[in-house]
Amino acid sequence: MRFSLKPQEGAFYAFFSEAAGNIRRGVEILSEIGDDKPDFQSISERLVDVEHDNDHLTHQVFNRINSTFVTPMDRNDMHDLAGKLDDVLDHIEAAANLVYLYGLSELPALPREMTEQITVLQAQAALLDEYMPKLKGLNSTMKEFWVECNRLENDGDRAYRMLLVRLYSGEYETLTVMKLKEVADELEAACDSFEHVSNVIEAVYVKEA
Repeated sequence: MRFSLKPQEGAFYAFFSEAAGNIRRGVEILSEIGDDKPDFQSISERLVDVEHDNDHLTHQVFNRINSTFVTPMDRNDMHDLAGKLDDVLDHIEAAANLVYLYGLSELPALPREMTEQITVLQAQAALLDEYMPKLKGLNSTMKEFWVECNRLENDGDRAYRMLLVRLYSGEYETLTVMKLKEVADELEAACDSFEHVSNVIEAVYVKEA
């Protein structure tokens, strides 16, 4: 493997910003589940494409990290951040795919609490997309990012708990409950993954400050 001794800061930060943009795009596609007449197959297929695009991007940055002698941040932190960003899209794609594969489109509507989970994900994705370009240079306003991300994760937890209450209320048949819970678990994992991203960024700032 050839190593580059030239500064690669711009390329690395551009990757993280592009990944944040992919995540926001993916969540917006996922949010179509709440439309009046959503095309669940189209939603699932488009999210697969976005997830594949981001996988390719992640492999590119891993290769660049491994072939660059001097990196702008600790290379382990960069590996961790790239992986955590990819995790977000993995869970979002899985949630949409399960809705389609399990035939949940046949329900009159998905539970309101599930759309509330997606609303939280939209807010998290918008926040990430706004603040990721500020990562370069250790911008002092980044603290606002992980504080707000934590608050949104708490909102997601509340929506998840309320959804569980509804699922176990007897409103749905047992098999449907199991299917909906799997989707809800993927949405909750996506919400948690946003916080994992913010935890990595906070750790970088503490280390570099």
